Amino acid sequence: MAPTSKSKLTGALSTGPVIFSAAILLRIILLFYGLWQDANSPMKYTDIDYYVFTDAARFVAHGESPYARDTYRYTPILSWLLLPTAWHSVLFSFGKAMFAIGDIITGWLIILVLRSTSGMSTERALRFASIWLLNPMVATISTRGSSEGLLGVMVMALLWAVVNRRITLAGFLLGFGVHFKIYPFIYAPSIIWWLDDEHLGSRKSQKSKALPSPIDKVFGFVNKNRINLTLTSLATFAALNVIMFQIYGWPFVDQTYLHHVTRLDHRHNFSPYNTLLYLTASQPSAAPDLSRLAFIPQLLLSTVLIPLVLAKRDLASTMLAQTFAFVTFNKVCTSQYFLWYLVLLPLHLPRSSLLQKPRRGILALVLWIAGQALWLQRGYELEFLGRSTYAPSLWIAGIFFFAVNVWILGIIVTDTGANKVSKLKI
Repeated sequence: MAPTSKSKLTGALSTGPVIFSAAILLRIILLFYGLWQDANSPMKYTDIDYYVFTDAARFVAHGESPYARDTYRYTPILSWLLLPTAWHSVLFSFGKAMFAIGDIITGWLIILVLRSTSGMSTERALRFASIWLLNPMVATISTRGSSEGLLGVMVMALLWAVVNRRITLAGFLLGFGVHFKIYPFIYAPSIIWWLDDEHLGSRKSQKSKALPSPIDKVFGFVNKNRINLTLTSLATFAALNVIMFQIYGWPFVDQTYLHHVTRLDHRHNFSPYNTLLYLTASQPSAAPDLSRLAFIPQLLLSTVLIPLVLAKRDLASTMLAQTFAFVTFNKVCTSQYFLWYLVLLPLHLPRSSLLQKPRRGILALVLWIAGQALWLQRGYELEFLGRSTYAPSLWIAGIFFFAVNVWILGIIVTDTGANKVSKLKI
């Protein structure tokens, strides 16, 4: 081994344990701090959703349905995973620890994906993974009891499986991910569009470069990997839903899926639709629910336009852009949703102008944080001080944060579009 390569490997081996240890320690500190705050402050550290999860787990532990707990809108699998919290009060934080461990596993997967997609050294990949591992926002959300950390594991494992040609595994992860939380379905178009033979090292890409006929294009598109991914993901998703329906019946379908179409959540909602949702919820018969139209730009961007334009250039960055668009244009946008795209950010940054042009990156970060702070200040006045801030201040804050996110989305799309069409080296 050359001296330079040996020194890089030694550096990675020495830095890796430090970063992962720091990430674990950060989460342990927050877990214990959360216990203290819950016991000593009227403002609880534990997320309200975690109480919903653990209540549902207690119903399951007593042989009942998790949907006996009002506002439980998730797959029964989540309540099954949290069954230990129902066994003893000492294990109440079991789920938080599990979500925090999910963060660590996700960080490790980020390193694997960076090495697979760009040939990046372990040391450099570790630096980018630190954006996730040492991010206080990520650690706080998981240790408060949000299950989004588990989604990070699934999404990153899905991407790793795709780029490493584990197509059957990728199909299973995609189907399971969509069952666990609906939004990963947006990745299906990008992955299928990306799965050209040339990306997977097929000999077909080495054949004649003559212009193909329309029929050749059709048959060329329908390749073995696309069929495998489609059938495996659909079979996994369908099998899980059939099993859950057999056990829990219609409440499973209604609460896990249909609720998200008609939901009118207006609390803790950064979306510019927030005020409209509040008015609709308070006077449901006064006017039609125009917020349902939010699905049109949201799905058009995240499942059609962005995948078609960008997927063959850079799959990971395309998935980031899709997720960013999906969250930004969603009619319900909470802090937990930010983790959906933050987990993909380390994969995009190596070739992003947000990093290559530090001023732009710093400005984007400052505006993104400022937009949240502005909204949260108004939200605090509304929910804790009882002041009516919906109009115009909370609505203006939502519009400002939305505009910042659209600007950042534009940067991500532009940067990804400027990349050459990726040809994965495996």
